[in-house]
Amino acid sequence: MAITFRRVARDDFPLIGRWLAEPHVARWWAHDPSPAAVERDFGRTLRGEEPAEDLVADLDGRPLGLCQRSFWHAYPEEVAEYAGQIDVPTDAMTIDYLVGDPAEVGHGIGTALIRDLAADTFVTHPDAGCLLVPVATGNRASSRALEKAGFRFVGAALASPDNPVDPPDHRVYRLDRSAPPSLRPPRH
Repeated sequence: MAITFRRVARDDFPLIGRWLAEPHVARWWAHDPSPAAVERDFGRTLRGEEPAEDLVADLDGRPLGLCQRSFWHAYPEEVAEYAGQIDVPTDAMTIDYLVGDPAEVGHGIGTALIRDLAADTFVTHPDAGCLLVPVATGNRASSRALEKAGFRFVGAALASPDNPVDPPDHRVYRLDRSAPPSLRPPRH
């Protein structure tokens, strides 16, 4: 199983919209899947107006899911929201991810996606010292996938949820570049 990452292109927008409409994605992303909303939200990154990266994850050459990554300090309002709850080092990045096809969920692909995205992030961004990922407390599948991918739980935090139906409770996970080899994602 080879997962690779490429920048989102405008031609990916219809597929992203379909993924965002899938119930298993919509539950946690709570994102408008309409073409106008996808253009609005993902077009900004594509045009370089956002200090983030939107990536399509390909599994053996076919689109598997959507990933995002950015440095925490590129978004001061988010750092401020977590201030006093967790340590956010200046070299910390965050990642977000989804597996688009419901048939792919529950088979360990999400864990592989996270592990490979972490490895790719550390290679692509040599100035990133760690990955810090908040997860809505109710999203146990995401928490388990992070743990299986080598991330460790570092604390609880209250922050605005992605989906307004969720409480503000989050679990925060961390993976350090300097993690022991048994906990570090493999390099490809």
